[in-house]
Formats: sequence, structure tokens, C-alpha cells
Amino acid sequence: QVQLVESGGGLVQAGDSLRLSCAASGGTLSNLAMAWFRQGPGKEREFVAGANWIGGNTKYADSVDGRIEISRDYVKREFYLQMNALKPDYTAVYYCAASGNCGKSAVGEYEYWGQGTQVTVSS
Repeated sequence: QVQLVESGGGLVQAGDSLRLSCAASGGTLSNLAMAWFRQGPGKEREFVAGANWIGGNTKYADSVDGRIEISRDYVKREFYLQMNALKPDYTAVYYCAASGNCGKSAVGEYEYWGQGTQVTVSS
């Protein structure tokens, strides 16, 4: 069983950068895909970016238009979401997720979820 805990959210201004972290504990990560999703106010949860934990199958949502980069620290077992030049419409709760099915972007494909971290971007 994999447990995921996000951190790094907060209130920032438009144009700022922010890095979210996802700490993974328990289970084996090498056969999992990791992803970030977000859910804005009144919106459905949507895929932001994802990749296999061991690398490969890196995928970004079209909506993030080059402002986002994912990375990982194998020793710390952490997965990161670097967001640059933030815009107010990036305001959302950001979730880290893991799946045994690689290369997927649908919410239903992910069986492990963190509790989410709030990101608020002011204009």
C-alpha cells in the first residue's frame, strides 16, 4: 500500500513560481506511474502531468502550456511539480496520485491519492 502526502502549496502572486512535493511511503514505486492532478473551484479534477516513477512516459496536459515540469528524487521517494509564471486560473487543490497502469491520465486509473494541497494564485 502506497501513501502519498503533498506539501508546498500556498498563496502566491501571478507570475510567481512554486514547487509542490509528494512524499511517498510504503509499497514499491518502481512499477508505478506518478501524476499530478488539480481541481479548481467548481471544476472537475483534471490531469496536469505524469510519468513512470523510474522514468519514461512523461506527459503534460495541453492546458499547462509549458509552465510546468515534473521531477523526482529516488532517494527521498519524492515526486515534484515545478510551476512557473503562475496564473490565477492555476488556483486549485493539487493532488498527487499513483497508478499501476502506466501512461494514463484519467482520474479513475489512479488508485492511490494524497490529501491534496491548496494553491491560490492572486492577480
